[in-house]
Amino acid sequence: MRDTLSDRIVGIFIYAVLSVILLIVLYPLVFVASASISNPLAVLRGEMWLFPKELSFVGYERIFANREILTGYGNTILYTALGTSLNLVMTVLASYPLSRKDFTGRHAITAFIVFTMFFSGGLIPTYLLVKNLGLVNTMWALIVPGAVSVWNIIIMRTFFQTSIPNEIQESASIDGCSNFQTLWRIVLPLSMPIIAVMILFYGVGHWNSYFNALIYLNDRELYPLQLFLREILIKSEVDQMAGSMNASTQTYLMEAEAIKYAIVLVANVPVLLLYPFLQKYFVKGMMIGALKG
Repeated sequence: MRDTLSDRIVGIFIYAVLSVILLIVLYPLVFVASASISNPLAVLRGEMWLFPKELSFVGYERIFANREILTGYGNTILYTALGTSLNLVMTVLASYPLSRKDFTGRHAITAFIVFTMFFSGGLIPTYLLVKNLGLVNTMWALIVPGAVSVWNIIIMRTFFQTSIPNEIQESASIDGCSNFQTLWRIVLPLSMPIIAVMILFYGVGHWNSYFNALIYLNDRELYPLQLFLREILIKSEVDQMAGSMNASTQTYLMEAEAIKYAIVLVANVPVLLLYPFLQKYFVKGMMIGALKG
């Protein structure tokens, strides 16, 4: 069928709106990237608004010369890898049994799990629990307390129920597969879309997390990158509000401005590189997991 005039007008309008939204979303990314390689003084004066001005790589030089930032970068990669792996294993092991119709009591267990979404002990009891377990000032304080997300369990359980035919699992059982063999050899290979969604959700959450580190960590050698980034941003704002501006302070503020933009870009590059590899699975997994019944 040929598009009518009204269809073409609606199509043009939709593309125009999406183009405006794209520009709105893209501009901050381009600005940060340009500011990270521009003269910090030009950025502070507001002379740079889109493209780099007076190329300067002082921000990147300070980042890669700063041992703490590199340590934080390595810690964040470690926490994200370990945390996402544990999250994925726990979510799969919780979701698969709850998706099986032959699992007695699955509705009651699901109700107890969902209950924790609405009611929790709060920050102080959680801290006391982590402290009594001996996890304070260890990397496990950032990984174990958030080992699984109830919301993601529900999404993955729904995927297993709606996308993995029960007949396939029954055939595997008849052929002698145990529950773990069925999960490993049949269910997981057919679940790559939802696994990709879980990796993206959990991975981005761990990568951007700083609050738990702020509460549980005292040793700077264990700090994630986001905590060092927070310190840089706060110190830069405090120094700007201090008022007295001698030559050394101005130099420091300019370097801090350059470091601020450079580290934001460096901190987000891994996530930006991860998304294209998961994109083909992401939309399908999100749509299938959208039914929460």
